[in-house]
Amino acid sequence: MTALPPGPAPPPAAQTVRWLLRPISFLESCRRRFGDTFSVDFLGFRTPMVLLSDPETIRDLYTTRGHTLPPGRAFALRPIMGARSLLLLEGDEHLERRRVMLPPFHGERMRAYETTVREVVARDVETWPVGQPFALHPHMQAVTLEVILRAVFGVTDGEHRRRLAEPLGRLLRDTSSLGLQFAFVLMRRLGGPDPLERLSELRAEIDALLAEEIAARRDDPRDDILSLLVAARFEDGEPMPDGEIRDQLMTLLLAGHETTATGLAWTFDLLLRHPQVLAELIRAVDEGDDAYVRAVVSESLRLRPVVPIGGRRLGSELRVDGHVLPAGTDVSPAIWLAHTRAQTYPEPYAFRPERFLDGAPSTYEWIPFGGGVRRCIGAAFAEMEMRVALAEILRRRTLSPASGRAERVARRNVTFSPRGGTRVVAVPRG
Repeated sequence: MTALPPGPAPPPAAQTVRWLLRPISFLESCRRRFGDTFSVDFLGFRTPMVLLSDPETIRDLYTTRGHTLPPGRAFALRPIMGARSLLLLEGDEHLERRRVMLPPFHGERMRAYETTVREVVARDVETWPVGQPFALHPHMQAVTLEVILRAVFGVTDGEHRRRLAEPLGRLLRDTSSLGLQFAFVLMRRLGGPDPLERLSELRAEIDALLAEEIAARRDDPRDDILSLLVAARFEDGEPMPDGEIRDQLMTLLLAGHETTATGLAWTFDLLLRHPQVLAELIRAVDEGDDAYVRAVVSESLRLRPVVPIGGRRLGSELRVDGHVLPAGTDVSPAIWLAHTRAQTYPEPYAFRPERFLDGAPSTYEWIPFGGGVRRCIGAAFAEMEMRVALAEILRRRTLSPASGRAERVARRNVTFSPRGGTRVVAVPRG
């Protein structure tokens, strides 16, 4: 069979609205009707997109060379990240930059950043209201932004960090709204002015500040990722140009800020709805049981994947469920569906970190960071940041939920975010 798999019948506009407003319910209804593989039709795409959740097919998609990025990614991200962003480059250019950028996010160098995360979290916790409800998500966003400014950008001076944090925070807020997503979709479909044009002055201000930081690291290298990018050399011995370093800094900021902050907010929402797991995690933190902390982070990212899809445009045929998908088809794993397959995860909707102690899932059964050569280079850094932040918070505060209702999913740009910001009540731990 060469026809695309079946999918929902409503017109593209209706499917797009459901995907933007009620993504989990939309995906679940499609799985109930069509199984692991189905086609969806969204505004802005010239042909239907095929969504997958079977790990073997996901492996085939991610490990076959020649597949490319869907054009929608470049359309949405290039104006902010820049044309030389690692997320947007293809082929040998992408692989060469990945080789240059990957080492700082692994091994001893990455572990050296744990102290930075601990210090940033500890300082933020001291600003929390005592005994009064507040939203945790904005605090996690402030923490992850400061960690990036210190560990990635290398900005050690407090006043200088504030000078950078203000415009970067505005950019992150302005590009996360659901309204902007609708504007992107409609402008791509209908033509019209660039929805990001109104941010041009802000982008110029940020670019000028980043140029100053890049120049400063060339004169005075430090133990940060920006200094490593400045010192890096490609295989031909050439350095990375300043303009490209700017693009990679913005990529690391946009890919690593909101995702990690949201992952932490979801983790606390899950923990506060499962007091036995929270009690076990507190025990693990007190006793230095890092394995259980890791399991909690993995299980949280399974049940609450922050990024819902990570697609490819096929460069060659892909066989799936009796169908032969032709080159040019847009195909993506539906990460939530892949993480909630009963065949892979017994009791798939239960929050049970122990499942990651009993035996880790295979590579393509757990894909919160994507897979293949385009797997997020900051995955290990993000997991480290989540573990350290969880432990530091639980050492300092006792948390309880501010509401009896679990958080619902809201869209923030490309992420699935807790709608209410994970409202909690915190008191100093006795």
